[in-house]
Amino acid sequence: MTLIGKLYLIPTTLGETENPFDVLPQTIKRSIELLDYYIVENEKTARKFIKSICPEKIQASLHLSALNKHTQDSEYKKMIQDCVEGKNVGLMSEAGCPGVADPGAVIVKLAHEKGIQVIPLVGPSSILLAIMASGMNGQSFAFNGYLPIDAAEKKGAIKNLEKLSISKNQSQIFIETPYRNNKMLEDILSALHPETYLCLACDITLPTEYIKSMRVVNWKKTKIDLHNRPTIFIIHKM
Repeated sequence: MTLIGKLYLIPTTLGETENPFDVLPQTIKRSIELLDYYIVENEKTARKFIKSICPEKIQASLHLSALNKHTQDSEYKKMIQDCVEGKNVGLMSEAGCPGVADPGAVIVKLAHEKGIQVIPLVGPSSILLAIMASGMNGQSFAFNGYLPIDAAEKKGAIKNLEKLSISKNQSQIFIETPYRNNKMLEDILSALHPETYLCLACDITLPTEYIKSMRVVNWKKTKIDLHNRPTIFIIHKM
C-alpha cells in the first residue's frame, strides 16, 4: 500500500532581498532540498526563489503546478494527487506565508479532507508583522483582505471598519493592489474620524521598510509615497 505524502507550506520572502536567510530559517532550505513537487502561484518566480534558496537544486527535476485566479476548480484535485500517490509536495505563495491572504488555502483544505498531513514552516507574514509593530490591539484584530474598488463602496467599507473597531475594540487590517495605494490612503484620510489611529506598514522586512502609527489628523500633515510598495493598512478608533 502506498504511503500518503505530506503537504509542506513553504513561506517565501516578502520582496526582493539580497540574502533570503535574513528573514527565512534554514528549515526552508532543508525542505526545498527534499522536495521536487510544488504548487505555486507563478512558475517563473517560484523557480527563481527555489534557485536563490537552493542553487544546487536541478531545475529540470522540478514539477510545478500553477495555482492562481485562472485555475479551475476541477484542477485542485489533480494538484493534490501527487500527495495521494505518496509524493511530498511544497505549497508556495508569491510572498509570505501560503494559505494566508493567498489562494493556497483551498489546497490545504483539500489536503485535510484527504487525510494528508499538513506541515506549516516558519516564515514572514506581513499581516502579523504589521500588527506586531502597529501598537494597536494584538489581542483582537481582523484581516479584511481587499476593499471594494468602487469609490462610494470603498468609502462605506472604510467607515464600517471604523465602526467595527469602536464596537469591538478590534483593530481592522486590509490591503490594496500596490499601484492603487496612494488613492487608498487618500480615501482613508477623507473617510475616517480625525482621532482614529492609522498604521501604514510597507515594504516589511525590506531595506525600504516603513512602519508608522498615528492619528488621521497627523497623517493629513504627512507626505508619503506608497505607489507600488506592498502595504498593510490598519485602523483603530478607541
